[in-house]
Amino acid sequence: MGRTEVSTYVAAPAQRVYELVADLPRMGEWSPETQRVEWLGGASAASPGARFAGHNRIGRLRRWSTKGTVVAATPGRELTFDISSLFGLPVARWSYEIEPAGDGCRVTESTEDRRGALIRWAGLVATGVRDRAAHNREGMRVTLERLKAAAES
Repeated sequence: MGRTEVSTYVAAPAQRVYELVADLPRMGEWSPETQRVEWLGGASAASPGARFAGHNRIGRLRRWSTKGTVVAATPGRELTFDISSLFGLPVARWSYEIEPAGDGCRVTESTEDRRGALIRWAGLVATGVRDRAAHNREGMRVTLERLKAAAES
């Protein structure tokens, strides 16, 4: 278990970047692993306690779903959510921290691995990923590149 993070500078206002990343149903546009996200329980926006389902894929055959709960949503500054397995076991905490910098902002995407032995094993079987930290680091790099392109366009 551990923390992995990637940062980039975005030439766009922090509020614009936050609006994009907090629109969780759009996460499939940024993430190479997340295919789609849908709000659950009547939620329709990122706010503490809002729940969602994430549907993920690696390659053609590796597919799985997770559940998420927003734990922090501060417009223009931070979005943090916890991910669990469909059975409620902890998987990870994901955060997007946004800080004004020059004419734009610095965005840091991070994840804290919270998997126990059972979920680590199930994750390996479901995803085929042996080095989750390296895999996440590369996925975060791609996610931030895509988010940057959208925010700057």
